[in-house]
Amino acid sequence: MAAQYRGSRDRPLRPEDIPWDRILLISTIALVVMTVVYVVFSAVYRVEAHEKAVVFRLGEYHNTSGPGLHTCIPIVDRVVKVSVEDRSLRLPMDGSSERTNDVAEGQTLVLTGDLNAASVEWTIQWKVNDPLEFVTRFYKADNADYPQDVLRMVAQTVMHRLVGDHSFDEVLTAMRGEIAEEARLATQEILNRYECGIEILGLQMQRVSPPARVRPAFEEVNASIQLEKQSLHEAERKRNELLPKAEAEASKLRFEAKGYAARREAEADGEIESLNARATAYHESPVETRTRLYLEAMEEIMAGVESKTVIEAPLGRIWPLLNSRQGVEQ
Repeated sequence: MAAQYRGSRDRPLRPEDIPWDRILLISTIALVVMTVVYVVFSAVYRVEAHEKAVVFRLGEYHNTSGPGLHTCIPIVDRVVKVSVEDRSLRLPMDGSSERTNDVAEGQTLVLTGDLNAASVEWTIQWKVNDPLEFVTRFYKADNADYPQDVLRMVAQTVMHRLVGDHSFDEVLTAMRGEIAEEARLATQEILNRYECGIEILGLQMQRVSPPARVRPAFEEVNASIQLEKQSLHEAERKRNELLPKAEAEASKLRFEAKGYAARREAEADGEIESLNARATAYHESPVETRTRLYLEAMEEIMAGVESKTVIEAPLGRIWPLLNSRQGVEQ
């Protein structure tokens, strides 16, 4: 047949020798097969488990497809697949989930409310919760990083504003968790106003530290604060150790004081009763009572005298002498 198409060696191939009807038939069949294959492959699309597909028909929204195999009308329908899995964005670095050495510290510096600078890094977890809003607001086929660029801009604006409302010490210590939560809520609020279909799942402060130039001084101050806390803890421990002993000693002294007071009160009551009895006896028998009291007093006085000499008053001299001690011993 090849020889038939190219003619004989004696004469060249002429146009009327070419079987145009067969060529046209074969071309038509091939075109139909290619069209069928294209239609079949274009009419079927697959959505992965972590994706959702937004279908536009003649430029208008048609439906949103979940994971699995789906069909569409070729040329008429446009299918845009959107990942709805959780994503992480490290800020203020350039979308990297890990810190790189070539990132200048100046990118992380944020001005605090007391006009100091703090190096702040944080991570945002986010996902697409409304594929239609995301495609119509944030999706750009020629720039896949556009959503992250917008999210980075919003998050940095919010963080600079919140850190600027607090002092340097508050950002590094007490208010760190509250700033993170406020930043999450404020970032979500702005994104909701954009109607971009993005949900902020969480925000964590990864690193909050003073700039490198002042870090040694800050560490010294922090060490002093830790020493102060340690001293306070030690003082509290000592207080808890000594306070029960002191309270027990005070309780003992109070008990002894009450006992001494009761004893002295009883003694005073006894002396009062004795004086009252003497007063009554004195009123009844003044002479006898006075004599008895005198003798009792002299007996008490003389009991403490080593040598005693009794002088009779009518005599004008020391005679006779009475050795009272010898008289008592005899």
